[in-house]
Amino acid sequence: MSTPSAEPSAQLVAELVAVARQVAVAAGRLVHDGRPETVGVAATKSSAVDVVTAMDLASEELVRAELARLRPADGILGEEGGHVPGTSGVTWVVDPIDGTVNYLYGLPAYAVSVAAVVGEPAPGAWTVLAGCVHAPATGETWTAGRGQGAHLDGRPLTVAPAPPLDRCLLGTGFGYVAERRRAQARVLADLLPRVRDVRRAGAAAIDLCQVATGRLDLYYERGLQPWDLAAAGLVVAEAGGVVTGLRGRAAGPDMVVAGAAERVAELVALLEELHADAPDSPSREGVCDRGHGGPR
Repeated sequence: MSTPSAEPSAQLVAELVAVARQVAVAAGRLVHDGRPETVGVAATKSSAVDVVTAMDLASEELVRAELARLRPADGILGEEGGHVPGTSGVTWVVDPIDGTVNYLYGLPAYAVSVAAVVGEPAPGAWTVLAGCVHAPATGETWTAGRGQGAHLDGRPLTVAPAPPLDRCLLGTGFGYVAERRRAQARVLADLLPRVRDVRRAGAAAIDLCQVATGRLDLYYERGLQPWDLAAAGLVVAEAGGVVTGLRGRAAGPDMVVAGAAERVAELVALLEELHADAPDSPSREGVCDRGHGGPR
């Protein structure tokens, strides 16, 4: 199979969207219908509260098997199983359960995220061609194709102009390591009085899709991984929104900011002022009196 060109055909993009949706919905059915009354922790990652369940592993196994059947020459980068290169030039970026802690506690905000990218499978280096975010508990399915728009259950999505920042509803999330949480709490404490309110649902892909749907005005979070961002970031972009990082960088682990362009620019400036991307510190050394990170 040949490597896709820099400008893939509309037919290829549509085919990849269909595959992403088919695979995400199948994995979502497994995750939702197979959830036991009590979910156990199979492993932990960055900290004792960053958990992996047996269903995370089963979901990714299903996704990998289906993609191997439908698109055998493609590569796969999964949260649990790592990167297996392919020969087609397309790589699938997969989060088998985004919002695992919610799933663990029986909360409905969790999703399966599947995206097809070309180029290096990393934010800023890739071109995302197709994506699907499926929320099994609500039955909602967001899809997007490069140049083909974004949809929720088949309904076209358009990011609406955001109100002034002090009337914006923001979504965000927190890391699992104490030092990162301390830094994020500092930023949140300074940001909260300047906006309408902040929501923390616990699933980055759903939060981003809520921006595209109009249920959140803006979203920001530090520490997202490729599988958190790939599909949902395309949903926002194809709905007409902006997805970016700070200080002229692309969206990625340092920071993701998403929403309507004019309000994203304002939030980016504020997060830069608050040094929201400053290195984590176990102490308050180097934090100035106004609560901004960085050297005095």
